[in-house]
Amino acid sequence: MTWTICDSGAAKGAAGANVNTAIITSSSDLMDAWSDEAENMVCAIARYDVITNWATLTANGKEIMQDLCASHIAQKIIGYEPEAIGNNAATLRLNILENNINTIKGLIKDDKNKTYLGIS
Repeated sequence: MTWTICDSGAAKGAAGANVNTAIITSSSDLMDAWSDEAENMVCAIARYDVITNWATLTANGKEIMQDLCASHIAQKIIGYEPEAIGNNAATLRLNILENNINTIKGLIKDDKNKTYLGIS
């Protein structure tokens, strides 16, 4: 199941510049665990097995799910060592990611969007 919805590059991009890249390149077990956690979260929010039914999602649905997954993993990357980018920058990035996650959650949970996303 690991890395079905997004890849580590998307998560790293969402985390931003100057994060601890050692965690991304050398700790695949931790990154894999975060990927599994994020993918399970996406399924729970959608109330739909997004991983098994990935092919049924619309192109827009896939992009939105990837953004949600990458944002969640990015929070974990930043939180692993916030000092790498500075605590103020880490707080700002985490707040931006949390806002993004909440916006996407709202889209996914809205029944009007389920058909559009392909998760009906």
